[in-house]
This record gives sequence, structure tokens and C-alpha cells, in this order.
Amino acid sequence: MATTHPQSDLKTRTVSAPRVASIDVFRGLTMIVMIFVNDLDEIKGLPWWTHHAPGKVDLMTYVDMVFPAFLFILGMAIPLATAQRLRKDPSILHLWGHVLLRSVSLLVLGLVLANAGVGDPLLIHMNPYLWAIIALLGAMLFLQVYPPSEKYAALFPVLRSVGLITVVVMFAIFHRSDQYGLVGWIKTAYPEILGLIAFTYFCVCLLYLPTRRWLWAPFAWFVALSAFCAACTAKWITFPQHLSLYRWPLDNGAWASIAMAGVATSLIFVGPASLRWPTFASKMKLALPFAAICLIAGRLLTPLGISKIRATPTWCLYCVGSFVLIFSLLYWICDVKKHTRWAAFTKPAGANTLLTYLLPDLWYFAISVLGVTWFHNHFSEGMPGVLRTVVFTAMIVAIAGVLTRAKVRLQL
Repeated sequence: MATTHPQSDLKTRTVSAPRVASIDVFRGLTMIVMIFVNDLDEIKGLPWWTHHAPGKVDLMTYVDMVFPAFLFILGMAIPLATAQRLRKDPSILHLWGHVLLRSVSLLVLGLVLANAGVGDPLLIHMNPYLWAIIALLGAMLFLQVYPPSEKYAALFPVLRSVGLITVVVMFAIFHRSDQYGLVGWIKTAYPEILGLIAFTYFCVCLLYLPTRRWLWAPFAWFVALSAFCAACTAKWITFPQHLSLYRWPLDNGAWASIAMAGVATSLIFVGPASLRWPTFASKMKLALPFAAICLIAGRLLTPLGISKIRATPTWCLYCVGSFVLIFSLLYWICDVKKHTRWAAFTKPAGANTLLTYLLPDLWYFAISVLGVTWFHNHFSEGMPGVLRTVVFTAMIVAIAGVLTRAKVRLQL
């Protein structure tokens, strides 16, 4: 969810919307689970349901719901962020410029993560993981939310410029060698999770922003995207599988359908449009049928398969139905009943999500540069491995909390 941008002039009044506690908690819980399952994936000897379901099996585990949860929350934040940005600056051209900048920034971060470790150290003259660390630190300088300060107002643009130049230089010097000795540049085929989020965000904005004044539009787009996903999965429509994401960022519509469901859910619960349904009971009269329809539709489409890897419509609809119910519960607890103390541990991950997302990768890259293998060789099986993962997750969240209190905050 968008927050107020700092101004060099302390007397300038900024326009900010109050944060919705349930969205931050949902985002924070999702981020914590993502850190946990990513580290847990290296642990051996665990039950099948602790990992992603294989692509050829019609099955989904809780791990398969983490990435779509991010997409759903991304969608929920879009109407709020759009309304806030237009209140500050009514220019539609500037709004689209922000969408494009945010999409490109996420894609660049994704490409850094996707190419970490594959660079040729002889060609880039450094450890490829060190290359990734430097690139990420440069991106962090560029994306840092600098606090309002008259004393250092002139320094902050310089730091942003240094960060941007660092990223550009790291991309410029990157080279890799394949098994045949051929030299290549950045691998773009799979832009990592952040890249997939970038494409999804851009596509959903492309559909939502021109139609944002019609309350029914997100629901209609969700139905259309779900139908497109089903048609692609059934191979009635085949062209997306022959095009790269850079030529057809919508892919088969699965990711965008989940994010658009988040947009629709946001209109029910939060933001100006939700005033049409002022009470929690009135909101639930829309949310519960929405969730039920998604779950029933998912069940009806099970002949097309259930798989995150194949991005089937049943996977999408089961996730959406579950997320609507989960968010409804969180909204009742956090925003209606105002019980938020229990979720204090999620605050850094929920309010400073991008930083929290990057911290595990920075840790992995750092220990690789230092040649530390102890963590891979110890506590890597069974319950000891699970305990190691719990400790690692808690450590990352704690570091995110310390950095957030130190005013280290990233925002796209």
C-alpha cells in the first residue's frame, strides 16, 4: 500500500491515507510464510505437503498459495494507492509514469536475483554473488525512502543517483558463459518472482485504471481473466504459450486474475467505494458469495487440473476463494475489533515488505561470497532443519524490524 513520499520542504503538507491494518497484517504474514517456505525447501526428509506440488500432479499445497497471496495483496493495494496518488497529483500521465517506473524497478530487481550466481567471475572480475549484492545495494539506495530533512536535503538526490548508476554499471559489466563457452548477457527468460509481480502489476493497472470509475469493472475483469485462463489451460487458446512475457505479459491470465480479485475485494472492504457497504455485515453479504462462487467454480473446473506450476484456473480460484475468507477474518479482527497487538511481529514485513523480501537473498549471497557452508551442512534434515528454518525466519524479521526503526525503508 502506498505511503507518503518525503518532501525536502518540511513545511509542505503531504496527503496520506491511513493504513489498513488487515492489509498490512495479511501482507506481513504472507511475507513471513514466504521466507519460511523458501528456506524450508532445502530441508530434506519432510512430508510432501511442505514443498511445492510437482507440475505433473493435480495437487496444491499451502506452499503453492504463498505467491498468489502476494498477487492478491498487490491487487488490494492498487485502488488505495491509485486514489492516494491522484489526490496528491491529478495528472493521469504522471500516474502512468509511476506505474511504468514501478514495473521496471520490480523487473530489474527480479533480473538481479535471477542472475545472481550465474555470472562468469573471470568476465565480470568479481564473485557473481558479490555482483548481486552490489546491484541490490545500489537499488536500495535508489528506492530508499529518505526522511524529511533540511540539513541533508541536497544529499538524498545524490544518493539516489549513485544507486541508479551502480545498478546500471552492474548490468553493463555482467557477462556469463554457457556450457559451450559462448558469452552472454543477463538471462531474461525467468525474471524471478519480483519480475512476475512486475508483469502482473502492469497488466492489472492496464485493465483497472481506465475502468476504475465503474465498481463492477474489477469483477468483470476477474471473470474475463479466469475464462481466458481456463481457455488457455484447455488449449482452446494457444498463442500465449508461444510468446515470451516481454511480448505478452498477461501470459495465460492466471496471475492477473488473482491480482484483479484482490482489486475487487479491496473495493468491498476499504477505500471510498466501500462506503456503499458501511457495516461489516453488509460487506460480508458481498464477500462471502464472492468467495463461495470462486470455490465452486474452482471445483467445477478441476478437470482442467490443479497446479501452481501449470497455473490452472482451479488453482487460481481456490486461492482467491481462500484469500477472500482469510482477509474477511483479518479485517474483522484488526479493523473492526481493533485487535492488532497479536500481529505486532508482522509489522516490519507488512509495512517494509520489499526490504524484508530482499534480506534473505542478501544473506544467502553474503555467505556464498564468504564461502560459509555450515548452514547447508548442518540442521538440514527433518525436525532440526525445521527449527533452523524457524530461527532463520525470526532472524530475518528481527533484522527487518531493526532496519525499519533505523529509517531504512524501501518503496517503489
